[in-house]
Formats: sequence, structure tokens, C-alpha cells
Amino acid sequence: MSAGKPRGGVREPRPGFRCGECGWATQKWVGRCGECQAWGTVEEVARPLAVTPVRTAAEPARPIAEVESESAVTTPTGVDELDRVLGGGLVGGAVVLLAGEPGVGKSTLLLDVASRAASHGRRVLYVTGEESAAQVRLRAERIGALRPRLLLAAETDLATVLGHVESVAPDLLVVDSVQTVASDAIEGSAGGVSQVREVAGSLIKVAKQRGMATVLVGHVTKDGSVAGHRVLEHLVDVVCQFEGDKHSSLRMVRAVKNRYGPTDEVGCFEIGESGIAGLADPSGLFMSRHLSPVPGTAVTVTLEGRRPLVAEVQGLVSPAAGPTRRATSGLDSQRLAMVLAVLERTCRLPMSRHDVYAATVGGVRLAEPAADLALALALMSSFEETPLPQPTVLVGEIGLAGEVRPVAGVNRRLAEASRLGFTTALVPAGTPAEAPAQMLVHEVADLRAALSWASDGPHAAWPNRLG
Repeated sequence: MSAGKPRGGVREPRPGFRCGECGWATQKWVGRCGECQAWGTVEEVARPLAVTPVRTAAEPARPIAEVESESAVTTPTGVDELDRVLGGGLVGGAVVLLAGEPGVGKSTLLLDVASRAASHGRRVLYVTGEESAAQVRLRAERIGALRPRLLLAAETDLATVLGHVESVAPDLLVVDSVQTVASDAIEGSAGGVSQVREVAGSLIKVAKQRGMATVLVGHVTKDGSVAGHRVLEHLVDVVCQFEGDKHSSLRMVRAVKNRYGPTDEVGCFEIGESGIAGLADPSGLFMSRHLSPVPGTAVTVTLEGRRPLVAEVQGLVSPAAGPTRRATSGLDSQRLAMVLAVLERTCRLPMSRHDVYAATVGGVRLAEPAADLALALALMSSFEETPLPQPTVLVGEIGLAGEVRPVAGVNRRLAEASRLGFTTALVPAGTPAEAPAQMLVHEVADLRAALSWASDGPHAAWPNRLG
């Protein structure tokens, strides 16, 4: 709430400086009075210190062991992948912020969650501020989310929303979205910092008083962060990011803040015409199908939270007819530039005279450095037009000197690769890995050793560029 503008009325701000000659008041100090034009007469007004009255608590403090915990029990949402991220489900009185780009599927997912909660006898209130009630009804009919105990309201006024909560007394409240709701007691348009703070604060207060689980939908900026002031993220109990490429059916939900569970879990979903469905085993989405080994492809295992995902990296190197071009899809362009520099310096590849394209399969984004080794060998394979030995997974970070550095979670990565049928793995030297029984693991200390291994493989015949 803005200073000097309390709920229900407007109050003039108290002056901080006053002219000793004419009494003219101002918020800031100035050398010359704005009324009588006298110099050096503006002085600071002494303000009395505010004294906060002492109040008796409505409920006395108790030993922590005597506090009842039944109200904080986790209730599953019915969507296993979302429960994985939340730490088991929704907690009564908890406020969850689900942020994501427009059109990524936030409303569809939450409508499915609301429908499942209503089908289990819970009263659910779904407040939409971006669409009409008829539009939401059509989506609910398309995904099979019509339930008698699922109540719908199209409102953008905070007081009206709170009135709906008072009359419905829901077990679960969904507000889509928090940036579209505004309060008449606060100046500014909906979505502004003051409005978002007031709306979120009021909804959080009601959720805590009623023990009502609440989910707020939030917009994101171009860089992927939650729109508005960061105070919104500090106020809520859980912050989840809903990610996905609009051109791909894959969606991911990850928790960046969670007071009731881990923040290193990721939920995978697939969106389609009939709604959104969880993917318990999404690794197959990130692999392409080849009848025979193809140059320029390599397989790695990335960790999304604690979940290992097998993903394919593709590279294409071709002579440049003019200025060289670099393009990436699903990979960090800075990591690509570094790997190319190391390849040119360590392996004597003229990458500066070639166009280079690198991408992942299935729309997955590989942000961790553990994919460096797969990226380097995919580019080398494309340059030599010779496929890598199959089936092999490559895991390791590449340093500027060409060394292959250890990465975390190698055992989980190898176990997932072995489950999908991979029999060979390349890992950094000195990795304390417990290889599955049917997998052969090779340790490499640097990029030169990795390329030497590839050149000795059954499908490779690369020239000796290691000199």
C-alpha cells in the first residue's frame, strides 16, 4: 500500500521541510522558498516518533511440540508430475505461484488440477481475469474438466473476488492471473507493482486464515523471470516455472522456491488437443530414430533437477561461402563458442572458416556444462562426416585447456542410459562411477583422449588431427 494513501481514503503527505518566514511546506529541501522567494529559510520539520501500541495476542505462544500439524498435511493434486515438483501435493493455506509465458499451457494444467480436486469432493473456485466464463467452459469441456463442485467466476476486482471466497468457502482457489486483478483502494492499473502487492497480500491473508490452498498464475518477462516486483516471489510459499517451446509438445514445471518440498525436481508434461498429460518417462522424446549411425549426432544424459534425461545433440559443420554463421537451438550459444575455440586450438580444426549449427532433439534445453563433451564430438563427427561409435553416451564438461572435468550425478546418468539400452559411456577421468553390469565405461582426461577413443571405434576412421 502506498504511503499516505490508506484504504478507504486519501491523506495528504506530511511535509518534511517548512519555510520559517511564510510557512510554505515541501517534501524536499530547497535553498530558496517557493512562496516568498527567501533564501536559506527552509528548515526540516521535526517529526514525533510513532509509538506502536502493545496488544495482547489472541492466542498465546505455545511450545512448538504442542502445535497441531494436521492443517499442514499435503493433499495430492492427482497429477503425479506436478505432485513431484510440489513435494507431494498442495498444503492447506499454502500459496503457489505458477509463472510462465502466454500460451504455454498454465491455464490448461490448472483447470485439470481443479477438476481432479473437485472430482474428489473438494470445493474449488476458479477465478479467471483474462478470459470470459464461456471461454473457460469450452476449454473445460474439451479436456473433460466439467465437475459440479468446480465453480467458475470471471472477475478482475479484488473486493468481488474476496466476496466469492467468502460465499463459496472453497478448499482450493485458483486465480488466473494475479496481474489482472486490481483493488479500488490502490492507485494504478492492474499488474502494477502496488496493485500486485496489494492483491497478492490480500489473497495470501485470506488463504492463511481459512487454511485454503491457493494457486496464482503469474506472467513472465522476456527473460523468463516473473513479471512485476520480486516481492511477489517473496510473499508466496512456492514458486514454479512453467517452461516449454510453443513449437514443441513438451512442457516442464520446475520449482525455484518451495517451503514444503525440494527445489531440484522437474515435472514433464505433453500438451495436445485433449489437454495436458504427465510424462513419467520422457527420455524417448529427446532421441531421433535412425536406421543407421548418422554423422553429427551424439547422445548425452542431462540432469533436470534430480531426474536424468537422455538427450541427443546434433551438430552440423559446413564450409562458409561468406561470413561465418553460428546458430543454436536448445543449447547455450556461449558454450558453443567456447567448445569451438577449444576444438580449433586443441584439435587444429579450422572452425573459424566454417558455418556451425547445433541443436537438441525434441525441444529440450541443455543448459548444464555436462553436455560439452557430446557437443564437441558431434561437431567433430559432422566435420569428418563419420558417425560416432554406437550406442554410446558422453558426459563431461570441457575446460578452456581442453580437459574433461567431472560432473555431478554420474551414477544416475549411467543407470538411465543403461535402462534405455546404451552399452558404452565416456566419462571424465577420476569419476567415482559405479557402472551398470552391462555397460562398458571409458574414462578420458581431456578432449584429445576422447577424440582418440572415437577414432579407434568400430565405425570411425577419422584422420589423425591430434599431432
